[in-house]
Amino acid sequence: MPVPVHIWSDYVCPYCFLAEQPLADAVEASGVDTEIRWMPFELRPEPTPTLRPKDDYLQTGWANSVYPLAAQMGVDIKLPDVSPQPYSRLAFEGHLFAEANGLSREYTHRMFTAFFRESLDIGDIEVLTSLAKEIGLDPNAYRDALRDGTYSEMHQALLQQAYEQVQVTAVPTFLVGNRLLRGLAGHDALVALLQSVAEESTA
Repeated sequence: MPVPVHIWSDYVCPYCFLAEQPLADAVEASGVDTEIRWMPFELRPEPTPTLRPKDDYLQTGWANSVYPLAAQMGVDIKLPDVSPQPYSRLAFEGHLFAEANGLSREYTHRMFTAFFRESLDIGDIEVLTSLAKEIGLDPNAYRDALRDGTYSEMHQALLQQAYEQVQVTAVPTFLVGNRLLRGLAGHDALVALLQSVAEESTA
């Protein structure tokens, strides 16, 4: 059976975007059959105020951590100039639509690149609909799902699961099998974890 891998992330978290490629590389290098599911975790849910890119907090964090790490990893990323930063609830509800239509991975990647490479407002329903269309989703059905709140209850239930059952406190957080790994993990650590869990499952 495939090893289940859950990744809790937020589309406005740069470290979650940076975690995407190391995970893909580790899965390939490990040779382990996996079933990956991206999970929602809103760092600043409504009505908590979101961050502004000109504030010292973001400027300092990106200069001292995000940019050096991205350069080391060879990832093209920039601090988005959307101000204030968007809420990610609608984007996550849209992910459930994408997941139901077999395009979870493509959707997740497009949300990250739209925000961290193109500075698009991924809290705007029309921007989200355009991005959904790009990856092959039905734009009208997607827009209707967001406007009607089709996946709102499911999204909230997944958030509660993250808070109460898994006790996610920061993103990215990985759950590989039943082993929890918090924070941005390196390639070698992910490979070792995948292989260890796979061996345990077949023992």
